[in-house]
Amino acid sequence: MIRTRIAPSPTGEDIHIGNLYTAYINWAYAKKMGGKFIVRIEDTDRTRLVEGAEQKILSTLNAYGIKPDESVEVGGEFGPYRQSERLSLYKEYAEELVSKNKAYYCICSRERLTEVREEMKAQKIVPKYDKYCLGRQDEVKRKIGAGAECVVRLNVPANQEVVFNDLIRGEIKINTNNLDDQVLLKSDGYPTYHMAVVVDDYLMKISHVIRAEEWISSTPKHILLYQAFGWELPIFAHLPILRNPDKSKLSKRKNPVWASWYLEQGFLPNAVLNYLALMGWSHPEEKELFDHEEFIKEFTLERVRAVGPIFDIKKLEWMNGQYIMKMDDSNLKAQILEMYQDKKLDEVIVEKSVPLIKERIKKVNQYWDIAGFLFERPESFEKDLSDQKDILTSVAETLKTVESWTTENIGEAMQEVAQEKDIPFGKFFMTIRIAISGKKISPPLNDSMEILGKEECVERLMKVVNS
Repeated sequence: MIRTRIAPSPTGEDIHIGNLYTAYINWAYAKKMGGKFIVRIEDTDRTRLVEGAEQKILSTLNAYGIKPDESVEVGGEFGPYRQSERLSLYKEYAEELVSKNKAYYCICSRERLTEVREEMKAQKIVPKYDKYCLGRQDEVKRKIGAGAECVVRLNVPANQEVVFNDLIRGEIKINTNNLDDQVLLKSDGYPTYHMAVVVDDYLMKISHVIRAEEWISSTPKHILLYQAFGWELPIFAHLPILRNPDKSKLSKRKNPVWASWYLEQGFLPNAVLNYLALMGWSHPEEKELFDHEEFIKEFTLERVRAVGPIFDIKKLEWMNGQYIMKMDDSNLKAQILEMYQDKKLDEVIVEKSVPLIKERIKKVNQYWDIAGFLFERPESFEKDLSDQKDILTSVAETLKTVESWTTENIGEAMQEVAQEKDIPFGKFFMTIRIAISGKKISPPLNDSMEILGKEECVERLMKVVNS
């Protein structure tokens, strides 16, 4: 069975948008192949753990509809799915590697390690561990028995070509002379990423390791571990890293990177995932807009391009706007009410306003800026109306006589005033628009006034007159 996974680390505020991209690809590929998608929590970096981050990651994935078949919440036959609960497994496998001379104990101090690396840098050679403890394992073990702290290091063989086929990038070769004797098990008993990822992927029967290209340089170390254990390799596919428009790596120093931020800003989950799907991959028919089902049907790893795709938030906003325009009015109403739940908006007004604004906003959080005047009277005006009080008074008096308060009747009544006063419609209606909404640009004026009601419109006009 095809089994894919992501293994986020709870060391930040949430899941990174780049990791959400990786998660979506893994999820979609598993669905396409009738397989399983697993979420495993890599919480072995104890110094960087952020309280609440694990739950935030899981809830964000759920909010985007990327639901795992196995996880710390769902469970599954290959658990536990939190690495801190699997420490005995890593210790067991690390000791197996030591017994096979594929790994060894190291008791070198931080000071010595720094000194060795600095010396290598000075000699202009790849800085790495010098295998000092490998040749003195008996002495090392005696010192460990006496209480010395130790780590377990991978015994990387010298001058060997590690070759693997990447589904996206083809054949990749790396010489072991460029690899360090990576620490596998730390002195606190926790594994490093390299040890844990291989053991967990094997025991959880992961068939396809689909991850970001930054892990390409680590893959040979993982392959050496698979070989040391005598385990069959998974299939590797390294996705391109998302980049800013200036081609730099997407990072929180330049952009919002937490996936939940996009939801908080009014981006729709499906629009974000649609946009991420196009990062390095293109629809066979060159479509830009498509749903999950179509993506699952059309997606292939072989069609993913290795070149780093540009993550352009302006393009994402455009796409989000397209999704909003296509939304059912009732669904958009629900999104708006959820976005502004703290304001306790009148549901009837929201429902009536949705058809007026859905083609004017690109994000749900733009609703208040464009339609907030329907709920609160404007306190400021984009244009001084002090010289328009006579006109506003005439309009207010005329509107009082409108018996059937409909868009059509409101418009006709105001046109009569404009014609009577011999004022161009453009100038006239701009004055009324600003008096009613406070802004020069708003949803259709007559429709907005119908929603507000006769009494409210008259009172707003007279408030400006009396100010």
